[in-house]
Amino acid sequence: MLDKLFGIISAFAEEAAPAAAGAADAAGEATGEPNSILALLTSMLPMLLIFVVFYFMLIRPQRKKDKKIKEMLDSIKVGDRICTIGGIYGTVSGIRDDTVNLIVGNENTPMVIARWAIRSVEEITVENEGDIIV
Repeated sequence: MLDKLFGIISAFAEEAAPAAAGAADAAGEATGEPNSILALLTSMLPMLLIFVVFYFMLIRPQRKKDKKIKEMLDSIKVGDRICTIGGIYGTVSGIRDDTVNLIVGNENTPMVIARWAIRSVEEITVENEGDIIV
């Protein structure tokens, strides 16, 4: 008797499974394919995470660094001691829009450099500036 009951239930399940799958597909099409939207979001999630990581590890720190450099360049005034990207130390004697006039060395040699070529503003004076090493 149980075998007959089990056979009827399994036959009903076999017939009901394709019908249920067809109904689910029809419901998905009627509601705008929520499964495909979920699949799209799932496939886009790794790309979004990579973009967020790039932003916080590369883009944001670079913007902070650029802002700091711009503030430093804007705060330069006559009499400041600076170091160029080429390693030349000098004292600012004049400032223009894109250039800075420097006085360099023992003999007060004038020099004109581009503003972007300034690496840093020095807080201390160079002790051996007048010494000539041959």
